[in-house]
Amino acid sequence: MKCPACGFDRNPPGSDECANCSLPLAHLDEYVPQGPVEQSLTADTVAVLDPRPPVTVAATAPLRDAMRQLIAARIGALLVTGSAGELVGILTERDFLTKVAGAPGFEAEPVSAFMTRDPETVSPNDRLAVALGKMDAGGYRHLPVVERGKPVGVISVRDVLRHLTALTPEG
Repeated sequence: MKCPACGFDRNPPGSDECANCSLPLAHLDEYVPQGPVEQSLTADTVAVLDPRPPVTVAATAPLRDAMRQLIAARIGALLVTGSAGELVGILTERDFLTKVAGAPGFEAEPVSAFMTRDPETVSPNDRLAVALGKMDAGGYRHLPVVERGKPVGVISVRDVLRHLTALTPEG
């Protein structure tokens, strides 16, 4: 890292101070967003996406009811709730393809037999970068938005892309 004061260029990356003149360098390693997309990812919260209200289903409900809800609402994920309204799982199109397809008599089985338990979540106050990082790391297309253990919304990769695309000059 090159010192802006004396020009010494043999400071190792991450140095706290210049080895030649002792000028503090730590502040030079701070991340500075480049452009509106990076600014939004690091500064804006999940709330800026205006998460859709959650469509929920009880963990004890028969799978046929969940299927009907997904189709009627034209969505890709249902949030599964327990008896107190707390989030206990998520049931996605992928769950239907990987867990349900071909299972005999699945229509009458409870949602809890096929849902993904304890899904990754975000709060409305989490930064967009946190939400996008969770989606990327887990390969998720939907994330429940939760406050005090209860679902208050759901966001999708499409929501994030729509928001970020609107920030670009071509958007």
